[in-house]
Amino acid sequence: MNLVIVESPAKAKTIEKYLGKEYKVLASFGHVRDLPQKELGIDVKNDFEPDYIIPPKAKKIISELARLEKSSDALYLATDLDREGEAIAWHLIKALKLKDNDPKIKRIVFHEITKSAIENAVKHSRGIDKDLVDAQQARRVLDRLVGYKLSPLLWRKVKSGLSAGRVQSVAVRLVVEREEEIRKFKSDEYWILGANLSKKKEENTFASYLIEYDGNSIKKLDIKDKKEAGKISKNLETAKYVVLDIKKEQLLRSSSAPFTTSTMQMEASRKLGFSAKQTMMLAQKLYESGHITYMRTDSINLAQEAQRAISEVIVKEFGKEYLPEIAKVYKTKTKRAQEAHEAIRPTDFSAKETSDDPREQRLYELIWKRTVASMMKDAIFDSTSITVEAKSDKNAKLFAKGEKLFFDGFIRVYVESKDDEAEEEQNPIPNLIAGELLDFHELISEQKFTEPPKRYTEAMLVKKLESLGIGRPSTYAPTLSTIQDRGYVDLVEKKFIPTEIAEIVNKVLVEHFAEVVDYQFTAKMEDDLDDVAEGKKEWVPVIREFYEPFAKNLAEKGKELEKKDIIQPKELKEKCPECKKPLMERLGRYGKFIACSGYPECKYSRPMDSEKSEKVIDEDGKLETVKEEIAQKCEKCGGNMLLKEGKFGKFIACENYPKCKNTKTIISPTGIKCPDCGEGDVVERRTKKGRMFWGCSRYPSCKYASWTDPKKPVNTDDESNE
Repeated sequence: MNLVIVESPAKAKTIEKYLGKEYKVLASFGHVRDLPQKELGIDVKNDFEPDYIIPPKAKKIISELARLEKSSDALYLATDLDREGEAIAWHLIKALKLKDNDPKIKRIVFHEITKSAIENAVKHSRGIDKDLVDAQQARRVLDRLVGYKLSPLLWRKVKSGLSAGRVQSVAVRLVVEREEEIRKFKSDEYWILGANLSKKKEENTFASYLIEYDGNSIKKLDIKDKKEAGKISKNLETAKYVVLDIKKEQLLRSSSAPFTTSTMQMEASRKLGFSAKQTMMLAQKLYESGHITYMRTDSINLAQEAQRAISEVIVKEFGKEYLPEIAKVYKTKTKRAQEAHEAIRPTDFSAKETSDDPREQRLYELIWKRTVASMMKDAIFDSTSITVEAKSDKNAKLFAKGEKLFFDGFIRVYVESKDDEAEEEQNPIPNLIAGELLDFHELISEQKFTEPPKRYTEAMLVKKLESLGIGRPSTYAPTLSTIQDRGYVDLVEKKFIPTEIAEIVNKVLVEHFAEVVDYQFTAKMEDDLDDVAEGKKEWVPVIREFYEPFAKNLAEKGKELEKKDIIQPKELKEKCPECKKPLMERLGRYGKFIACSGYPECKYSRPMDSEKSEKVIDEDGKLETVKEEIAQKCEKCGGNMLLKEGKFGKFIACENYPKCKNTKTIISPTGIKCPDCGEGDVVERRTKKGRMFWGCSRYPSCKYASWTDPKKPVNTDDESNE
């Protein structure tokens, strides 16, 4: 018997279909060794030696794998082909107490879970790639050092429960700086002028826009106000229009490359409305069920076999005229891309229906269309550009451009989306000749205002991180998820808005720990980790180069920084009910609260009065808070019930506190029946530490609970302590 170990049961089930009875395929359920949760677990004085432990949940799995390994003829480690997968394979060897050079151990990798790929991998097994393991280990150690060393300082100096991370803090900085740009932005008025014209005695018009007036070139922002626009408009309305110049050409529009991890996340966000986390979860399922190739990649290569399969699909479904004579070849622009890997593509292009889950199916169709379109002929447009002279007291020139689709090519299957894309106008221009007179139909006079920078959507933030060289395919989804889970950003109308605490933390990090959130420094660190993966650098010196100055600065800032210098209390108009001194708005361990300015002599304090509110973005892109009053009276004293923020999250309390101590826990129903007992309703609750979860309304009779999904039970491994 040969033992094969993979990460997940779904992957194990698919692989077992392709291997004979002499193979037993089992799952490790992810990592079987990791750093301890409640301590640093790294010996910084001994070359950053990690103290790996086997988590309690993995001990039973390891025991079973060890029992089967002893009776097996060979051990095949079939974990994923990236650094994380290589590290899991290495940790399995250590957890099973085997030797690295044991001839019984065979490492196999594959880009897709198909019969031919699995059989080929078994024939070409290899040893563990220690360089890849070291690169993953270096990243893990580096992120642990930043998280476990810097986060406690934020707890002491800013607010309890905060976290810092090498990539997450950079992502937060991008969102904060974009919001600062929007606040500082001052809009400028400008006008766009032109004319709707047509061929003589024809009704179909085309739009032309002013490019020159009275001998002076007119650019986008040159016409500043209505008065100036009005003067020019009068001339345009009475002018005689003559065609000066005509230019006709055919334009080619090329298809987009096949999906990488980041481009898949971007397009799934734009076209399907999926979060990066959701996209990766669905892609993982499609990969493990054998429907797509490996979903963590920065390569846009397609294997020769895949290209042949796509060509057959194109000819069969669309005709030979859609197949290029020479197959398209894409060159990645991403630094250090794994060119030996493949882009994300279907494993079988004849398969259209792959899943009963409509979300999986929609993502699969997106991948199928993108991949097929990438190998189709370019689209061809007939383009016509004309320059028109407007003869009047002050002559003007206008420009018009129109396009007409001549051959649809790849557009027949798929067109890539863009962020905030505007609808394209065809603006068809009739057959004209130079010197021909045109009819004037209508003046184009549009008042415009310059717009502030766009807030980041998930797609835009992934694109920005990738362009800066920060993070890698496997890091984008967890990074975007983390900055939301930790309360650093809100997702409002699919756009990231930084919270107040995010702006405070970012200010501290930028001013005092610049290297942690410096874009170039973080990108260089990614390059160093890539060098480790390629065997060009040793991982310990890379970590030491970062850690020694970081630790020195951390010690100094721990002494220098004072909380009062970071967070300035805000004085309120209200007086303290006990000593009559002004009350202050402060930020404490559990959020904002109101306290007496006479502290410590006067210890009066109360939770911050709050109202239920929702953030919205208005038409001008400004952030507003829409508040909703709680229409509820206290049944004990008749006072108003207010929504407040306390140690354990939000709650409702009487306005007459402390005279009236009537309080109520907020329980929000979901409309879902409890999956366990079937009688109670699933409601939102909070733990003693303030973490939200879903539980049964019949508690304690029914103890159903879930962190991540009201329909799924608790998964204790879903949250990192870092």
